[in-house]
Amino acid sequence: MNKAANTYWADARLATQRPVARTLSLSSAHASSHDIFGTRTETRRVESVPPWVIFSMIILATFACCITVTMRTHAEMRAAEQKYQQISADVELLRSANASLERRAQRLRTDRQAIEAAARTELGMVRADEVIVPVESSSAAVADNR
Repeated sequence: MNKAANTYWADARLATQRPVARTLSLSSAHASSHDIFGTRTETRRVESVPPWVIFSMIILATFACCITVTMRTHAEMRAAEQKYQQISADVELLRSANASLERRAQRLRTDRQAIEAAARTELGMVRADEVIVPVESSSAAVADNR
């Protein structure tokens, strides 16, 4: 129905323009058949884009947006999984270090030999009846002899 109305309007317009175009072509000596205005070939309405093309373009644009969002989400998820694995490994390392320190602290609370070893190595303590003799390393002794 819409096309019929537009065709009627275009045909009515052509009918009103034809006499003017013929008068112009008759009065002008240089006018050729290509210069006649209002002929059917020149006044043809440019066909609009079919609705299915517009619909297809909308569907493709929507699909492209969905794919983009999905790909970004997957990339973020992979990054989050890697970060989670790294943090989990760090937590496990800290838990094992914590357990080791807890065992050492428990030993230092209860074991006399562990207390004595820690006092000697970390604090440099000696018993009252012990004598400390400093010993030079062999490389230092060789350097002093020269």
